[in-house]
Amino acid sequence: MKRYLAILVLLSAFISVSGQKVFSVRYENQADVKVFVVNYENQADLKVYKVKYENQAGDNDGKWFFTKYENQAQKKIYFVRYENQADLKFFFVDYENQAGWNKMEKIYLMY
Repeated sequence: MKRYLAILVLLSAFISVSGQKVFSVRYENQADVKVFVVNYENQADLKVYKVKYENQAGDNDGKWFFTKYENQAQKKIYFVRYENQADLKFFFVDYENQAGWNKMEKIYLMY
């Protein structure tokens, strides 16, 4: 019985970590990643599609769900004022199938 409970706990922990749930913090020092929204898709490291529901969030593929509370998020982001302050530049896309990485060298920032 204990073995099944342990397996169940491990599986539920794995499932809860699979999506890209983000929270926008108020202060730079609270963030895991500093981000900047660019004006054009080709300037972005990542193209982001904002999903409506938590279960639609992707696995580091640009499908983000913005959580209501900080403790629900896997990554805390801070929107910087200037592009050169950002760790990650992204562009919001209109369709889910447009989401994804332009520059794979920055993919580690969202793991």
